[in-house]
Amino acid sequence: MSDLTDALTATLADERRRAARAVLRRPLLRADGAHADAFVLVTRHQSHLRDWFDRETGWRLLVNSEVARLVKTPAYAGDHTHPALDPARGLAFTRRRYVLVCLALAALERADAQITLGRLAEQLVMAAAEPELADAGIDFTLERRDERSDLVAVARLLLSMGALTRVAGDEQAFVDSTGDVLYDVRRRVTSALLATARGPSVVGEERFADRLDAVTAEPPAGTDELRNRRIRHRLTRILLDEPVLYYNSCTEAELVYLTSQRSAICQRISAFTGLVPEIRAEGIAMVDPADDLTDVRMPEVGTDGHAALLLAERLASAIGTPVPVPDLQTWIADIATDLVARRLWKRAAGEPGAERELIDTALRKLEALRLVERSPRGDAPPWVRPLPAIARYALTAPTVTGGNR
Repeated sequence: MSDLTDALTATLADERRRAARAVLRRPLLRADGAHADAFVLVTRHQSHLRDWFDRETGWRLLVNSEVARLVKTPAYAGDHTHPALDPARGLAFTRRRYVLVCLALAALERADAQITLGRLAEQLVMAAAEPELADAGIDFTLERRDERSDLVAVARLLLSMGALTRVAGDEQAFVDSTGDVLYDVRRRVTSALLATARGPSVVGEERFADRLDAVTAEPPAGTDELRNRRIRHRLTRILLDEPVLYYNSCTEAELVYLTSQRSAICQRISAFTGLVPEIRAEGIAMVDPADDLTDVRMPEVGTDGHAALLLAERLASAIGTPVPVPDLQTWIADIATDLVARRLWKRAAGEPGAERELIDTALRKLEALRLVERSPRGDAPPWVRPLPAIARYALTAPTVTGGNR
C-alpha cells in the first residue's frame, strides 16, 4: 500500500506540474483548440493552480467551459522585447497594428455572433477616424494594400488566440480584394483577454507611461506582511516570466527579502514547474530542462540562429563594457563572406548591407533573453552592453585532466 500511495502521489504531482507548465506556456487555453488536452489538465487541477498562483504571484486563473486564462501582471510593464507577432510571417506588430487590435476587440464586443472581415474593417475605419487617434498619428482608411495587410495580421492574431473562429473564406482573398471571410465571435475568449488591474476607460493619466502604470497598479501594501507578500509576488513573477533575475535590478527591500527567502522561493518554483535554479553571483535563472517554456530559443539552426550564437560568444568577453554596434556590423560582414562561400549561411547574408539586419536580428534575440542591454534610441553611434548571463556562451580552452597516455 505504501508503494501504491507513493506512486499515486508522484502521479498527482507530475500531473499538476504539467498543468502548471501548460498554462505558463500558453496563458490562454481553449477547450476546443489545438491544446485541448492541456485545457483538460488545467481544468482538472484548477483549484491547486489557482491557490498557488494567487499565493506566490498574485496572478488570477480563470477557468470556464470554453477557456482557461492565466491573467498575468508582468514584472516589467514597459518591456518591448516580446512583441505580438504576425502568425503568418513572424514579423513584430507595428504601432498601428496594436491600435487595430484594441479597436477590433472593442468592435467585437458589440458585434453579433458572426461577423465578416469586411464588416469588421468598416467599423475599424470609423473608429480610427476619431480625432484623438488622428492626432496621435494613427491613419487607417483601408485604401492602401499595406492597411489591408495590417487588418489581416490582426485578424490572424485574433484567430490564433481563439477570439475568432473562421467559418468560410480566406484572409488573403480580402487583401487581394477578391473575397471576404466569415467568423464566429468567441465572446468567452474576448472577455478574458484583457489583463489589467483596472479598466483602461477609468484611467485619467495623460502620458502613455503613466497610463500603463495606472492600469497595472496594485493597491498599496499597508502592513509588513502585505509588503513582504508584494515583494514575493514580484520576485516570483520575474523568475517565472524572465530569463534571469539580476540582483542589481532589485530594490534594497527586495534584496533583503531575497537574501533570506531565496532558497524557499526557488524550491517552491521548482516543485511547481520543474524548473531548476541556477544561482550565480549576479543573479538567478530558472533553467528549463525540457526547453519548452520559452518563446525565444538559443541556439537555433539557420543563419540568424548561428549569427546570434557567434555574436554572444564575441560579446561574452566584454561583459559590462559598451560595444559600438557599427563595429559588430563590420565584424559580421567579414565572417559572413567566408560562411556564405562555404555554404553554411544563406546567400543573402553576404550581400552589401545585410550585416545591419543580421546584427539587429541577433541583438533583438539577445536583448529578449536579457543577455545584453541596448542603447536608448537616438544614441549615435548605437551601442550594446553585454550582461553577466552572456558568460555562459563564452568559448574557453578545454581543460585536460588525467595525465598523458
